[in-house]
Amino acid sequence: MAVLGDGRHALFGSEDNTLRLWDLASGETLCTLERHTDSVRAVAVLGGGSRALFGSNDTTLRLRDLVTDETLHTLEGHPNMVNAAALSADGHRALSGSDDGTLRLWDLETGTSPRFSAGHTGGLIAMEVLADGCRALSGSDDGMLRLWDLETGETLRTLKGHAYGETVVAVLTDGRRALSGSWDDTLRVWDLATGAHLRTLEGHTSSVSAVAVLAHGTRALSGSWDNTFRLWDLTTGDTLRIFEGHTALVNAVAVLADGCRALSGSFDNTLRLWDLKTGETLRTLEGHTSGVRALAVLGEGRRALSGSDDHTLRLWDLASGRCLAEYYANAAIGCAAFARDDLIVAGSADGKIHILEIREP
Repeated sequence: MAVLGDGRHALFGSEDNTLRLWDLASGETLCTLERHTDSVRAVAVLGGGSRALFGSNDTTLRLRDLVTDETLHTLEGHPNMVNAAALSADGHRALSGSDDGTLRLWDLETGTSPRFSAGHTGGLIAMEVLADGCRALSGSDDGMLRLWDLETGETLRTLKGHAYGETVVAVLTDGRRALSGSWDDTLRVWDLATGAHLRTLEGHTSSVSAVAVLAHGTRALSGSWDNTFRLWDLTTGDTLRIFEGHTALVNAVAVLADGCRALSGSFDNTLRLWDLKTGETLRTLEGHTSGVRALAVLGEGRRALSGSDDHTLRLWDLASGRCLAEYYANAAIGCAAFARDDLIVAGSADGKIHILEIREP
């Protein structure tokens, strides 16, 4: 059993492979959480916050209704672990990427996979669905990116250039360009219409582990195993600023809604809030006792969520740097997201799915 930081909720584990979240005041079960049989690696939330999709090392995905807490579908078909998951804008379809090197397109009404796309010769590490909902970009440890037609399953473009596998991908706001980060310590900007490599962003001295594109699409942030993160001009390829202060690899970065601040999570057990104009650390958020793996910022930038190898989720107030609530799991938290302003979803290394409601005192 674990009591949440607010003192009003508790989580009970059971031998039937479920978790139950209880309201301690009323004794009511808020939700029963079925578990995957291996680590939960990916989570994607439908726009309105009513459903979430979880991908796992057990080769399956689960679509859950966050209102009724039902598992709507268990999606089976990948022969190897699921590394990435995404939902279409209309919420009717999902895309998954696996260590088997394939993408699968899923019909979320029926729970079936009408199409899968093969082409990568290594595990698929990262992917993103384009705004048109008809195409997707994937990055693999085979060192290539592929642009896919989701209607036909065909490869539209193969983007070659990185010396080693891609760890992260992001499509820029114009939908015509993409950014990739790699184990070769570089980032690359690509033209999706032609497949041309536009420029290489060099400066990191170790693998690129995270990227975030600013809203206007002309600048981006990257986090690296060299303990820094960088602000880049995507037009020129220049480093605009290097942010130093973490003492271990930077595993996650996020841009706040104002475009002037960013949040980073590191294996030095801390999060840092930064001023992008001056490069100064505005706040250091301390409390985790092991590396930070997951990071999410609430839309307007007041609050942030972090998941750690110390088996905890923490909810932070960014104005004060105070930890508002702490939730204890039984394994490392590998992914986390805000489904709504008052609802958190997360996945952990023991295969459990966690759905937590934020209730103001």
